[in-house]
Amino acid sequence: MAVEKAIASSSLVEVVDRILDKGVVVDAWVRVSLVGIEILAIEARVVVASVETYLKYAEAIGLTATAA
Repeated sequence: MAVEKAIASSSLVEVVDRILDKGVVVDAWVRVSLVGIEILAIEARVVVASVETYLKYAEAIGLTATAA
Protein backbone atom coordinates (compact mmCIF):
# COMPACT_ATOMS: atom_id res chain seq x y z
CA MET A 1 0.00 0.00 0.00
CA ALA A 2 1.51 3.30 -1.10
CA VAL A 3 1.49 6.35 1.13
CA GLU A 4 0.19 9.42 -0.62
CA LYS A 5 1.09 12.90 0.49
CA ALA A 6 -1.61 15.46 -0.10
CA ILE A 7 -0.67 19.10 -0.50
CA ALA A 8 -3.06 21.13 1.59
CA SER A 9 -4.01 24.43 0.05
CA SER A 10 -5.83 27.08 2.02
CA SER A 11 -7.89 29.87 0.64
CA LEU A 12 -7.71 33.35 2.10
CA VAL A 13 -11.16 32.90 3.62
CA GLU A 14 -10.02 29.76 5.50
CA VAL A 15 -6.94 31.55 6.82
CA VAL A 16 -8.92 34.58 8.01
CA ASP A 17 -11.54 32.31 9.59
CA ARG A 18 -8.85 30.41 11.49
CA ILE A 19 -7.18 33.62 12.68
CA LEU A 20 -10.48 35.03 13.92
CA ASP A 21 -11.37 31.73 15.58
CA LYS A 22 -8.04 31.21 17.39
CA GLY A 23 -6.72 34.77 17.54
CA VAL A 24 -3.24 36.17 16.95
CA VAL A 25 -1.14 38.30 19.29
CA VAL A 26 1.84 40.31 18.07
CA ASP A 27 3.92 41.84 20.84
CA ALA A 28 6.78 44.17 19.91
CA TRP A 29 9.14 46.29 21.94
CA VAL A 30 11.77 48.57 20.40
CA ARG A 31 14.28 50.81 22.15
CA VAL A 32 16.70 53.11 20.36
CA SER A 33 19.50 54.64 22.38
CA LEU A 34 22.56 56.65 21.50
CA VAL A 35 25.54 56.86 23.87
CA GLY A 36 23.43 55.49 26.72
CA ILE A 37 20.62 58.01 26.22
CA GLU A 38 17.27 56.57 25.26
CA ILE A 39 16.01 58.40 22.19
CA LEU A 40 12.94 56.38 21.30
CA ALA A 41 10.93 53.64 22.97
CA ILE A 42 7.99 51.90 21.30
CA GLU A 43 5.80 49.22 22.81
CA ALA A 44 3.03 47.69 20.76
CA ARG A 45 0.63 44.83 21.32
CA VAL A 46 -1.72 43.90 18.51
CA VAL A 47 -4.50 41.39 19.05
CA VAL A 48 -6.51 40.11 16.12
CA ALA A 49 -9.50 37.96 17.06
CA SER A 50 -13.24 37.89 16.74
CA VAL A 51 -15.25 39.59 19.47
CA GLU A 52 -16.58 36.22 20.60
CA THR A 53 -13.07 34.74 20.93
CA TYR A 54 -11.77 37.84 22.75
CA LEU A 55 -14.64 37.84 25.24
CA LYS A 56 -14.28 34.12 25.88
CA TYR A 57 -10.59 34.36 26.78
CA ALA A 58 -10.83 37.76 28.47
CA GLU A 59 -13.54 36.46 30.77
CA ALA A 60 -11.46 33.38 31.58
CA ILE A 61 -8.57 35.51 32.86
CA GLY A 62 -10.75 38.18 34.49
CA LEU A 63 -10.36 41.10 32.07
CA THR A 64 -14.08 41.74 31.68
CA ALA A 65 -16.30 43.17 34.36
CA THR A 66 -19.70 41.54 34.70
CA ALA A 67 -22.71 43.86 34.75
CA ALA A 68 -24.62 43.94 38.00
